[in-house]
Amino acid sequence: MKICFPTEDLKGLQSEVYGHFGSAPGFVIVETDTFEVDEIKNGNQHHAQGMCQPMLALGGRKVDGVVVGGIGMGALMKLQAQGVTVFRAMQGTVQENLDMILNGKLPRFSAEHTCRGHQDGGGCAHH
Repeated sequence: MKICFPTEDLKGLQSEVYGHFGSAPGFVIVETDTFEVDEIKNGNQHHAQGMCQPMLALGGRKVDGVVVGGIGMGALMKLQAQGVTVFRAMQGTVQENLDMILNGKLPRFSAEHTCRGHQDGGGCAHH
């Protein structure tokens, strides 16, 4: 299974998981069977609120799951429509969150936890 982690930096399994999907500086994709790591810069980092294109941000790479601290409703729905499971990250590294997902201890993201923007009283459940 290929799992994508939006990250603050590109340091493999030691990368810190970023608080938002769309504005993450980079992504670390881990193949859970082999622990092979693929790192990419976010090509869609500076997009308008609500205009995140998750698969464009991933450079067209196919993933089975995304582990993230925060995500907007539009991006969540786009990922789910493509069969991607979205998990709610805990603060820490890719390795720490990967261990939790492999042990079945990371919850799935639900609509009530999505980000609604940061202007005009919007907010995120992870703040």
